[in-house]
Amino acid sequence: MSSPVARAGAHLPCDPPAGAVRDAVARALSEDLGHLGDITVQALIPVELTGTGVFAARTAGILAGTSCASEAFAQIDPRVRVHWQRRDGAAFDAGAILGHVEGPMAAVLTGERTALNFLCHLSGIATMTAQFVASIAATGARTVLLDTRKTIPGLRALQKAAVRAGGGRNHRESLSDAILVKDNHLRGVSIADAVARSRAAWPGRAVEIECDTLDQVAQAKDAGADIVMCDNMSPTQVAEAVVLLAGTAMVDVSGLINLATVADYARAGASFVSVGALTHSAPTLDIGLDLA
Repeated sequence: MSSPVARAGAHLPCDPPAGAVRDAVARALSEDLGHLGDITVQALIPVELTGTGVFAARTAGILAGTSCASEAFAQIDPRVRVHWQRRDGAAFDAGAILGHVEGPMAAVLTGERTALNFLCHLSGIATMTAQFVASIAATGARTVLLDTRKTIPGLRALQKAAVRAGGGRNHRESLSDAILVKDNHLRGVSIADAVARSRAAWPGRAVEIECDTLDQVAQAKDAGADIVMCDNMSPTQVAEAVVLLAGTAMVDVSGLINLATVADYARAGASFVSVGALTHSAPTLDIGLDLA
């Protein structure tokens, strides 16, 4: 059976697809360089000048986005070399040296902001994800942390790779991946009919039903849903849903989840917690490029 949640349980690599990295970096450089390029560098930096620099962590965190940072320099000038001291998914303390860059100084300075934009944003996602994972782990529960499709358009593959770097797992990559019936899908159709029609259209696919009430949870159970998403329910309600389902379906929880509440949902017996904030609200991590 194909399921985003089954896939989420696997230990996937932290690296985003190479094509997604190339495309995202090319778009970022296009908007940063404009139609004339870096006119400050052109005015001040001799083309023959070379130099070195280090990526220095100003705060502690989890690293992500190294392939994007490397790609930014490579697209500007392939003579620039980036050597990383740590891989994506590695933890570091404030003051740590994460990597080195060397090559033509004009290219290094031109690519600096684009490289850091990716590195700081994606490391911020990985760091927040790791905080959620640690809160769940402290309960002893086996609840799996999932992301959502609440991503920045065009950056989904990169952001979901950053979630994996932080120890989380991915839910649906796209609408083609799995069936998730939400409240807006249930206009004029019952939960039982929605499950039946979904199975008829896509046999072998897992069917997840979003439920706002315990009555809907009971309906999803009777309909034979594979996964029940308890949306905006309290931990007490989620615990009741777990008892009601009695192992007939996995329990996914969304809404009302933050670092202060995620442990309570894990203790309630949720199979998964889906947190959109991982990708839409993670603060950037402070990483700088210090030139020698």
